[in-house]
Amino acid sequence: MGSIDVQSDNAEDGSAAAASADGHQKKVSADPINQTSNEPDGATPEKPKELEPTKKRMSSMLPLEVGTRVMCRWRDGKYHPVKVIERRKLQATGFSDYEYYVHYTEFNRRLDEWVKLDQLDLESVETVVDEKVEDKVTGLKMTRHQKRKIDETHVEGHEELDAASLREHEEFTKVKNIATIELGRYEIETWYFSPFPPEYNDTTKLYFCEFCLNFMKRKEQLQRHMRKCDLKHPPGDEIYRSGTLSMFEVDGKKNKVYGQNLCYLAKLFLDHKTLYYDVDLFLFYILCECDDRGCHMVGYFSKEKHSEESYNLACILTLPPYQRKGYGKFLMAFSYELSKKEGKVGTPERPLSDLGLVSYRGYWTRVLLDILKKHKGNISIKELSDMTAIKAEDILNTLQSLELIQYRKGQHVICADPKVLDRHLKAAGRGGLEVDVSKLIWTPYREQG
Repeated sequence: MGSIDVQSDNAEDGSAAAASADGHQKKVSADPINQTSNEPDGATPEKPKELEPTKKRMSSMLPLEVGTRVMCRWRDGKYHPVKVIERRKLQATGFSDYEYYVHYTEFNRRLDEWVKLDQLDLESVETVVDEKVEDKVTGLKMTRHQKRKIDETHVEGHEELDAASLREHEEFTKVKNIATIELGRYEIETWYFSPFPPEYNDTTKLYFCEFCLNFMKRKEQLQRHMRKCDLKHPPGDEIYRSGTLSMFEVDGKKNKVYGQNLCYLAKLFLDHKTLYYDVDLFLFYILCECDDRGCHMVGYFSKEKHSEESYNLACILTLPPYQRKGYGKFLMAFSYELSKKEGKVGTPERPLSDLGLVSYRGYWTRVLLDILKKHKGNISIKELSDMTAIKAEDILNTLQSLELIQYRKGQHVICADPKVLDRHLKAAGRGGLEVDVSKLIWTPYREQG
């Protein structure tokens, strides 16, 4: 838990269909070097002499080594720089008997994929192998970015792993194991590795029950399950209903299998999320769109039942088909409404990713500046914190980043020029769907039972 992963504009919405109906990429044999000759038997096709050295050079570099950098044709038809992360041997023979798992260096890891040789421009090959591949165990040189990722993993996993163990974990999770999932009426391309049980190792597509989140290998299994599954909503208490939107609170201790299945599902779309098999200590808040067929999961956030650091949110995810509709901002706002009900200030679990910080900074900016615009007279950081349930440190950092606070005579003073506030509000973008607090019926966990 503890990953705040907000989607990048470079990524697709994740709801695109897979290449084939069964979720497997169709294997097209295309060998740019060993092409079948159309000449009559016994005839040798004439080739320009200058092509022979090129063929020899290309032959000598195949199969490509892990760590190789090359240009690859992406789904937009254009070539983009990639790095070979892994390779695997196919059944065919010849130079095209390998396919390669590549990372598009311009894009987020969620777009990593298996590609065939004919998608790679071998003329652009850079045979520089990554030092991580050359020395997986003892090589501990790290860039600043790699060190930040390791630091994040330490905190997110709530465990003391040494650098070598973390490198081993990164090596283990570098390749997506599930290509697509079917959830309700959507077929969704996955973004990241998720550690499903070993019996699913040879599966590239999974079928989820959208209500209990049990997952199966085959469509027929899902159809049989749906005839028996009597759930039409998440297995918890409905604590919010406004129009077609509903929020359910699921106790990880009371609904352990559901909580674990949710973690498996979420990990497919969250990069730096540590999967928890012990979900007893967490509450899950599931946002649903409701119709006459039931309540369909849109996204969720989780929080610890008891947090000494005042964390009011651990993980947050909006499923790809529902992104860019304001649901992520709704979930953030909902976590603070729960904090208000508890009579506490709250803050998201640290560390925040770069995009996570941008998203939260936008939320804090909109909430605080709306109050400052309407408030007449002086107001303190503590008063703002009491009104919003936002931690004082987050308020101070947000206002300082907007240059709306000064330090005078031993205390911080908020400078709220109306024109400056309007400019910052416009830059922060529009808010998400609003939480109608009058529709929230909820008892804080410490008071339950």
